[in-house]
Formats: sequence, structure tokens, C-alpha cells
Amino acid sequence: MSTLMRTLRNLRKIGFKEYGHQMQHIGDTKAGTFIGLDKYGNKYYENLAEELPLRTRWVDYKDHEFDPSHIEPGWHAWMSYMVDKSPAEDKLLQREVRVWEPKEHRPTLTWSRSGYKPYSTVKNKYSAWTPTVKARQ
Repeated sequence: MSTLMRTLRNLRKIGFKEYGHQMQHIGDTKAGTFIGLDKYGNKYYENLAEELPLRTRWVDYKDHEFDPSHIEPGWHAWMSYMVDKSPAEDKLLQREVRVWEPKEHRPTLTWSRSGYKPYSTVKNKYSAWTPTVKARQ
């Protein structure tokens, strides 16, 4: 959560429309320079002057689902401070789809009904305790 002065300063920089968008989707106001756009439509920003250390880079997701699997590997490296140059600036991080890679995005199914659930064939070491109640006399 930001301070009142920081919120008002960011409101002046980004305007009412972007302020409402950020408060609805991020829950905080941030003002920074636009760095790039990836193939999923996510927008990447950076602000080195006013943000806290290691919170200077952020992504504005296109679909607002907050699914980290929507971040490409090059942008993920930039977001997590593994590289200094963004994929928009660095030719090594600009990648093309290889033959063996999927053509469209497959979402992460963890914690969904379609997620992988292992089946164990090993007998449990412990059995659940079932309480029995005696009738009152």
C-alpha cells in the first residue's frame, strides 16, 4: 500500500483512467516508463527513481488473470532481475517459437479441477480414527 502523497503524485502522472485501472487490477498506483509488450499482450513497466528496491519492475497482464505462465521466459528473466536488459533491447533474449514448442499458450492447471492428482497404490501407514459414542444410561 502506498502513502497518500505517493498516490496523489502517481494520479497526477498517470491520469484518472489509468488510476482506476491500476486500483482495480493491481490494488496500488504505479507510474513508470513503458518498456515493452510481449506476444500475449502483457505490458511491462519500470520505475527506478521512486519505487522500493526489487519492486521497480512490474507487469500489467492483458487478461487480468494474474497467471505467471503468461510471462515469456525472456521477460521472466528481466522481471526477476536475472538480466539488466529487457527482451525488447537484447537480441539474445528475443526468441522465436521452435518446432517442438507449442504454438499457443497452455495455462497452468495446478489448483484447478483439471490439475494432475497422483494416485497412490501404497497402503496407508495410519488409519483414520472413527469415534464411537456409547448410549447414555
